[in-house]
Amino acid sequence: MSTTQSETIQKFRDIVTKLKSYEEAIGLMYWDLRTGAPRKGAQMRSETIGMLSTDMFKLGISEEMGLCLDALEADLEQLDATTRKLVIEARKEYNRNKLIPPQLYQEYIVLTSNAETVWEEAKANQDFEMFKPYIRDIVKMNQKFIDYWGAKETRYDTLLDMYEPGMTVAKLDAIFSKLRDQLVPLVQAVQHSDNKPEHGFLDQSFDIEGQKQFSNFILKQIGFNFDAGRLDESVHPFATGLNPGDVRITTNYLPNDVASAVFSSLHEGGHALYEQNIREDLARTPLCTGTSMGIHESQSRFWENLIGRSSLFWSRYFADLQKVFPEQLGAVEVEQFYRAINRIEPSLIRIEADEVTYNLHIIIRYEIEKMLFNDNLSVDDLPDVWNEKYESYLGVKPSHNGEGVLQDVHWSSGGFGYFPSYSLGNMYGAQMMNKLRQVMPDVDERIARGDLLPIKEWLSEHVYQYGKLLTPSEIIERMTGEALNPQYLVDYLTAKTKDVYGF
Repeated sequence: MSTTQSETIQKFRDIVTKLKSYEEAIGLMYWDLRTGAPRKGAQMRSETIGMLSTDMFKLGISEEMGLCLDALEADLEQLDATTRKLVIEARKEYNRNKLIPPQLYQEYIVLTSNAETVWEEAKANQDFEMFKPYIRDIVKMNQKFIDYWGAKETRYDTLLDMYEPGMTVAKLDAIFSKLRDQLVPLVQAVQHSDNKPEHGFLDQSFDIEGQKQFSNFILKQIGFNFDAGRLDESVHPFATGLNPGDVRITTNYLPNDVASAVFSSLHEGGHALYEQNIREDLARTPLCTGTSMGIHESQSRFWENLIGRSSLFWSRYFADLQKVFPEQLGAVEVEQFYRAINRIEPSLIRIEADEVTYNLHIIIRYEIEKMLFNDNLSVDDLPDVWNEKYESYLGVKPSHNGEGVLQDVHWSSGGFGYFPSYSLGNMYGAQMMNKLRQVMPDVDERIARGDLLPIKEWLSEHVYQYGKLLTPSEIIERMTGEALNPQYLVDYLTAKTKDVYGF
């Protein structure tokens, strides 16, 4: 390696490190904004986030960055694998962001930061009119971004690709069609079953402090490192990976629903395990994060559902939950609890949906987002379209917008194209579990005795450590020997439904 190339690599690395430092500082301010920052300070905090985000944005498209990329790309194959991947990812961001005027980007960051604060109030007050001006502007600005970037096969494809590289409407339409066709008969069979789980014992008051105690306990069991993270509370649960040594997650405690916090904690804990176990040499680089939102969601859904909703898991941990809530659960059998938390019934709230109908919640959001960006659906019509689709797909209709179109935080942050990642995550996760059973034949026994760390270590070896060094397809193909295959999810859900409902 020549002295000139070595100096260029160092200069490039210095820029990358500074960008990551900006990202960490902004992430910390965002976390504070969502977990209890004074309401009156929200506007100024949003403006501060906007200014720092714009400085980061400008650095990423600076002349210095462009010159470094040009020089390093001239000898790309001579670079080590990590530097080469860093250059490829930085070029992708550079080319995309170079097309966006910095002032427009700053306006967008301030808009979305404010929008999330307004969304919290609008959701609490069931008031879509309060939120409508923000969501309208967010959609308009995303449409502008697509104009600058240039639409792919469809305008919505441009947004999908940002969360799951290479994903398109054509691919998702085919995947979701197959998934819907195979899952709907399961839901119909359940509706006609005479063996429905009894779940009245869950409709009681569960002390918030007790829920916090159990959430902390169960996170430790799956390997969440509290020396490298923390658990807090927010309106909508989320995870923020500042760096592998500081990964923060939140959950939401409902006094009349103990299951909500338990599974939200496991879900966000799955995200956190990913971020905490990325290998050290990727720290302070853009590669120190999940390779795609689909793979990231595979880990949250893996721990929440494939492990956390299994009968084996609760054969070990139900006694611990009973100790925290002896009056509510002391007389309940573990089999009753297992069946109750896995009952299948159409519902209004995505994050509380069962594993089978959950994918219908995602398909509804996917179809609405397609309508917004490909068919110019008016924001004014969002509540009505949302309600119509819920009635059509799930047979339920929101009684107010708080449990309808306002229930998710994603659109307030501009996360259009994100929702399909959840179903893709379900598919990736089921395929990974199928492989785990092959390579770890005693995995059921391990789960039943609470020996979960070997599972975490296996996932660290094949997924977590690589961060963004490998693509989603490289991860799943190296790990399982084949490309993403939705059939594993269908087979898993079919077997589990038959187990819970006895048919």
